[in-house]
Amino acid sequence: MTTCRSTMSNPPWPSWAVLLARIVLGLIFFMAGVFKVFELGPLEHARRFFLPYTDTFLPVWSLWLVGTLVPIVELAAGGLLLVGWRVRWACVAIGCVLAVVTFGHLLRDPLYAFNEHVIPRLALVLFLLAMPASADRFSLDHWLQARQGDRG
Repeated sequence: MTTCRSTMSNPPWPSWAVLLARIVLGLIFFMAGVFKVFELGPLEHARRFFLPYTDTFLPVWSLWLVGTLVPIVELAAGGLLLVGWRVRWACVAIGCVLAVVTFGHLLRDPLYAFNEHVIPRLALVLFLLAMPASADRFSLDHWLQARQGDRG
């Protein structure tokens, strides 16, 4: 009876919402990272998508650095979201990637439309960051915290 009452007073729907947002966002970035790291390669990613900005004020070394790191960050952060470990930091990392993408597109086209690419992903990032960590019951973070609480 207590279990039923606790479920009724604390329904699982927010946890399902967080899980689904985390899985969708995780898949988007993990799969992009898999492609960019293992098929395209981080150096080719930098060459193809970042070096076209050598005619801007950005130093070439920064284009190489960020261009090679973005795929690795996408792969790692996406993987972390999928398993639900270090979710907040993974969201911050993805938010930084989205900021870099936004900056780059605006550098070329100040009126670039972000409604197809950046905004939906940013909405998921902001949703996950806005939800309390306790709502993410189907995550490794939650399981580790509950396990640590049992020991303490």
